[in-house]
Amino acid sequence: MIVLYLGLLLAGVALFVLSYAAHFRVAALLRQRYPQQWKIIAEPENGKPGAMRTWMRMQYALRSPALPALDDPAINRWRRVWRYSPWLGWLCWLGALWMRLLLH
Repeated sequence: MIVLYLGLLLAGVALFVLSYAAHFRVAALLRQRYPQQWKIIAEPENGKPGAMRTWMRMQYALRSPALPALDDPAINRWRRVWRYSPWLGWLCWLGALWMRLLLH
């Protein structure tokens, strides 16, 4: 039971890290394959471009229907990883919490 509990905790952490990594992988694919679309995300209309601003604009792009419209299988796959891995991570953590409540 302890092994399953620790496995759920570690799986949750791994899924959250995977979601974070997927964000950067989608950005890298956009920079390489679609420089014009990346320019729209990375360069704001007004103001100075910054890391936080680019991060937020990338979040909006990941949520929008614009990326699936590119019809790029790699981008769509990493977008799904970005979208669903936090949910699975929370399920793992809640499963571990449930196990802990049952064992005590």
